[in-house]
Amino acid sequence: MTTTLAPTVPIGKAAVGALGILALSTGALESVVSPTIPLLERELDMSQSEGALLSIVLLITGALITPLAGKFGDRYGGKKVLVRLMAVVSVGGMVSALAPNLPVLLVGQVLQGAMIGALPLSFIVVRKHLPAGESKVAIGVVSGLFVGGSMVGMLSAGPVAEQLSRHWMFALPTIAVIGSTALVNRLMPADPPGRTDGAGIDWPGLLLLSGMLATLMLVLALAPEVGSAPLVLAALVVLLAVFVTAWVRVERRAAAPMIDLNMLARPAIWKACVLTFVICLGTTMAVYLVPQLLDERGDGYGFRASATEIGFYLLPGAIAATLAGPLGGIGDRRFGSRAVVNTGVVMMAVGLLAVAAVHTEVWHLVVGKVLIALANGLCVTAMMTSTATAVDPDDTGIATSLILVSRVLGSAVGGQLGGALLTAGTPSGSEVAAESAYVTGFVIAGIVVLPALFVTRTMSKGVKA
Repeated sequence: MTTTLAPTVPIGKAAVGALGILALSTGALESVVSPTIPLLERELDMSQSEGALLSIVLLITGALITPLAGKFGDRYGGKKVLVRLMAVVSVGGMVSALAPNLPVLLVGQVLQGAMIGALPLSFIVVRKHLPAGESKVAIGVVSGLFVGGSMVGMLSAGPVAEQLSRHWMFALPTIAVIGSTALVNRLMPADPPGRTDGAGIDWPGLLLLSGMLATLMLVLALAPEVGSAPLVLAALVVLLAVFVTAWVRVERRAAAPMIDLNMLARPAIWKACVLTFVICLGTTMAVYLVPQLLDERGDGYGFRASATEIGFYLLPGAIAATLAGPLGGIGDRRFGSRAVVNTGVVMMAVGLLAVAAVHTEVWHLVVGKVLIALANGLCVTAMMTSTATAVDPDDTGIATSLILVSRVLGSAVGGQLGGALLTAGTPSGSEVAAESAYVTGFVIAGIVVLPALFVTRTMSKGVKA
């Protein structure tokens, strides 16, 4: 049953801009840990395994919160849930900023993980207040600014931590989140709640999904060291299979499943999820490998760049990522999602394979990273906009949350795979990875991305589920 409390009120550019600023702020807060793991390990006396845990805990909680946030937003209204979710994120950011040790910092990261659920909630609000054509562009703007915010966080975290302190690298984006949330609350009209079928929350499904994601991350973290603990890794793989099997059975029988497998079975939805996973895997491998290669001190390869220099070299990619969102939304509206995704896939494969073949000058990496960042933004935005407009308005949150979960999983797998390749390519007793490890990583990423073209061939040109 659908309940509408009041007619929707059209929104203007200021309200969409407030959502974009919020996306920019949350994107920046999401990404500050990754480039500063070595610094945090030194300051908090962390081991490498603890550093790996810190780098993935936000992804785990984000993947869990996202479908829950989408479902609540569909039921109770996107703005109402978004503002409350951002309150949790703000508390998490402040806890991380004030954390004196690793356990407290982990608590802050768990709370911050709620930020990933903000995007589907933003899409719910936009979809309910704007016509289809305008909503595509607005979703593209919000998605692009979130990606751009992630790049801003990665670029600024190191210099802020070095010049001020690690506390400020969390505090500054958290202050921005608080301010932009207040702006959204002021400028965005309330959207009416959607379906209220009376079904409760699928807690068994949520718990099993939690176990599944946590086990998957552990498998990825331990995979590079399989030689030292093969039985542990094998046991985790078996446990993962048990979690997956049990979760699928529970979701099929649940009255209101956490993730609607029937929706996931729709061609438009599962194809979008597969494409998003593959694209984000390739992107994250590049995000990990390019800065490492810039910092590398190998014989005849690498550039020995400082943290400030690396940030400068990555800046063009950050700009491209920010522009990709609006361009993807406009392209989707004019040419269809298939054309946009095909363009992005080809662009990304060219960028990855070109960097694998030629990386003797800094500008080679800069141009390659721009192509990869632009391609990622185009593809993910096209998947978001096509999915958000391919389902009933009351299902927007849960449908787009499936894309975001795919993004999180693809990013986690890509980052771990890139790290595993460099670990395997570092000779015993050396701290310098072989050049072939970087080449292999870029080639694998490019090869993984290319088959996405076969998936897009079966997609409709327009937006139909």
